[in-house]
Amino acid sequence: MKNFKIGGAMKGRIHSFESLGAVDGPGLRYVIFMQGCNLKCKYCQNRDTWDIHGGEEYDVEEVFEKILRYKNYITPNGGVTISGGEPLCEQNIPEVLDFIKDVKKVRPNFNVWCYTGYTLEQLEARNDSITNETLQNIDVLVDGRFVEEKKNPTLKFKGSENQRILDVQECLKEHKIVQVAI
Repeated sequence: MKNFKIGGAMKGRIHSFESLGAVDGPGLRYVIFMQGCNLKCKYCQNRDTWDIHGGEEYDVEEVFEKILRYKNYITPNGGVTISGGEPLCEQNIPEVLDFIKDVKKVRPNFNVWCYTGYTLEQLEARNDSITNETLQNIDVLVDGRFVEEKKNPTLKFKGSENQRILDVQECLKEHKIVQVAI
């Protein structure tokens, strides 16, 4: 982390970390599970992440220290995945944005995946600067709530047919949905 000033006074609530995840995006990834979710999907696999006051507080620098311990193991097509809870809810998005910007500054070769129960269209409809800037810094967005009736265990990186794996930068550039070929 030499010559980089990362983080700030902001602290985010994190439920847990997975150091070498292989199911939340391609390659080996460092996975961060944010704490807090207002969506409360019926068949959520991470119900213990819902309470916005649960988990532990971490600042960006503390999270980076954890990730950089594994930097040599994160594969070239790997990176960082942010999940939850709900990383893009109002309570979490400021810290998530700061973190993603620092990832891009310190490790530009890490791609950033984000799992959200919101759809890209719902996020764009917010039309606020923090959501817009966050989307501009995410590489891949897995969007949409998990729907039990559309569950498909053969899907890669998502749980139900309604969820999409989106190339966010292409979506924003082309002003249309551009899914990642998996």
